[in-house]
Amino acid sequence: MLLVSSASYKRKAKKMGLLETWRETAYSKEADKKALTKFWSAYFLVEKGIYEKLLADPDTVVTGTVKELAERFQVSVMDMTGFLDGINESLVTPNPIEEMEEDTFVSLGFDKEKLYKNMVDAKADWLYNLPAWKEIFDEDKLHALYLEAKRMNTIVKGKKVGRNDPCPCGSGKKYKYCCGR
Repeated sequence: MLLVSSASYKRKAKKMGLLETWRETAYSKEADKKALTKFWSAYFLVEKGIYEKLLADPDTVVTGTVKELAERFQVSVMDMTGFLDGINESLVTPNPIEEMEEDTFVSLGFDKEKLYKNMVDAKADWLYNLPAWKEIFDEDKLHALYLEAKRMNTIVKGKKVGRNDPCPCGSGKKYKYCCGR
């Protein structure tokens, strides 16, 4: 489901790069909220389908041009561009997505643990709950990866320094007479 027609998309993609066109469409501020919600719902189904195919054989590195991969997974070039944008942080060797064109050669060689943790971090439960993950990792490993992903962005504050505690700068003075002034 596209917000722009495929002919209009191709014209835009030639002026800008594929990624810029994808982001302009996917994160459009001018688009109707209903249309954007419909766009994302359709995209998430496409994304889930591609991941199901990739996770069925996770050790095989899928390669090809952007256009070839779009044809292989039976999706539009625009949807493949969005997919490549999303998976790029989880790849062993990131693709040159900023300057990517239809004939750019890309690889989908992903780090399984990193991909799972990034899915959890993105709160993409439709992806990290795919049954294929249970074939790749056992329950204990999945749980450990899940907890690790949840802790990745958790900020832990250090112990608060009290007024009468020794100053953390190492001066030997009380905090209230040193850095606490």
